[in-house]
Amino acid sequence: MDEQPLIFDLGRRPTTRAVALRIRENGEAALDEARRRADAARYQEVTCRSALNRVEGMPFSWTLNPYRGCTHGCHYCFARRYQTQFQLGPDDHFSSVIFVKTNLVEVLRRELDKPSWERDQVAVGTATDPYQPIEGHYKLTRGALEALAAARTPIGLVTKGPMVVRDADVLLEVGRRSACTVYMSVPTVDEDAWRVLEPGTAPPLQRLRAVRALRDAGVRAGVLMAPVVPGFTTQPARLEATVKAVADHGALFMGANVLYLKEGTRDHFMKFLAEQFPQMVDGYNRLYAGAYARPEYVKAVKSMIDVLQDRYRVRPRRAEAPREPDAGAADADSDSAADSPTPEQVSFNWLGGPTTRLRRDR
Repeated sequence: MDEQPLIFDLGRRPTTRAVALRIRENGEAALDEARRRADAARYQEVTCRSALNRVEGMPFSWTLNPYRGCTHGCHYCFARRYQTQFQLGPDDHFSSVIFVKTNLVEVLRRELDKPSWERDQVAVGTATDPYQPIEGHYKLTRGALEALAAARTPIGLVTKGPMVVRDADVLLEVGRRSACTVYMSVPTVDEDAWRVLEPGTAPPLQRLRAVRALRDAGVRAGVLMAPVVPGFTTQPARLEATVKAVADHGALFMGANVLYLKEGTRDHFMKFLAEQFPQMVDGYNRLYAGAYARPEYVKAVKSMIDVLQDRYRVRPRRAEAPREPDAGAADADSDSAADSPTPEQVSFNWLGGPTTRLRRDR
């Protein structure tokens, strides 16, 4: 892969830890090297000490995220809570301050080239979208996929970005050499709900057309109808329209999960409701005594989705939902907490079969 020029030539770039310490000491003013682009977000170029982050208790062993923060700005995003590790709030900062790991591909190649690398499964896009718009310039996700293909390492990739179609050739190569599955996140095809919940994303049908394009190219690609958001996307007609659209666009499979709200994310989401949908606040407080909706509610929603999947012959993807790793113990220099996936992501099997582990054969 040809080296891509950086948008901002800032000379020596700080580490993630250095930026975190600056923010703790000086607040947002410490981001004096971050530059704004046309989308009004500020992009802070940083270096990372590791590209791969080890996780336990998951259907995969490692995570990889080229960026931190996401301009998609989905109000329900679980990753909002990870911004608090930088003393940045889960609100506007999550979508307006993006950290770009400029040396990620170089570091990844070194890690994959180690004799100890056993070609364990890697989950791409667990804490940020690897195909948010800035990827069009930096191409860090594409570079990472090329490195993973060369190292014959299996992957699962989650995105809301139709830009993934650009890399169909590399995804096919990963699949040819090991295993590769793409999960397109499409919580709903209802445009009113989409505009409210996912203000910075591509339209749902555009994402589904990307699934069709990937399938036509030979890439294993399916849909995550996740999260299903109570009161916004749970109406039977909206659920049915989404499942039908998933079937119509040739998704290999579909998985679904009901919204969960943990600290940080919960604060932001409830503030969003109070400002824009105050009539829903009391209902949410009753439904979410903790991080998860009441079990009987979740069971009812999932039962409806099961019926619809049977009706439209959409193959379900089910696997155990391992526990969530403890993200609270990591310090600001570690990406492992921010890259740790959650049950919303792991209640499906990333490769569509038994967890794959390919041993090094050199």
